Amino acid sequence: MKVVLVAASGLALEVLAVLRTEGVEDVLVLDDDPHRWGETLGDAPVVGGLDEVRRYAAHRVLVCAGSGRARQAIVQRLLALGVDPARFPSLVHWSVEVPPDCTIGRGSVVLAGAVLTANVTVGEHVVVMPQVVLTHDDVVADYATLCAGVALGGRVQVGRAAYVGMNASVREGVHVGDGSTLGMGAALLEDLPAGETWVGVPARPVGRTALTRAV
Repeated sequence: MKVVLVAASGLALEVLAVLRTEGVEDVLVLDDDPHRWGETLGDAPVVGGLDEVRRYAAHRVLVCAGSGRARQAIVQRLLALGVDPARFPSLVHWSVEVPPDCTIGRGSVVLAGAVLTANVTVGEHVVVMPQVVLTHDDVVADYATLCAGVALGGRVQVGRAAYVGMNASVREGVHVGDGSTLGMGAALLEDLPAGETWVGVPARPVGRTALTRAV
């Protein structure tokens, strides 16, 4: 398999490490920052900006921006450049067991030690960092980000491009709204409205963030 990583980020380094353990040798990086061109990310060369994706039609494409909003914008741009959605693979670390009643969408990344128990749905271009626990009937929408150590109770819904910070926990049946942010270490006991930022134990609102709507 040949792979292009889009965005020379820390997430890209983690994805690269997984690809190397799977024996994938042909990995390139694209980033719009011209200062990165000609550098390497780990041992993968940064070969140019996003428009260069046209030169690598035989490569799969993984979008590695840490922000869900940024991933969404990049994916929309790639589609406009003619990238077939079928070229976005999901990447699941070898240590993660995906039960047959669980699904992981295209372009999503699930890193080491994550747990999916039963009937879990992970959307497209989602990032699940190490040691995340997803329990029965959880639904994680497209472009969401679950940081390391996040734990979701059963029947939790995480909205589109939502961000759940490191070691945060969400009570069963609670909804994390589209484009919202739950701070690290927070304990969410009630629904978090779209576009809001909540922190603390129990989590409480501290502000609003702008929602990014799909085009």
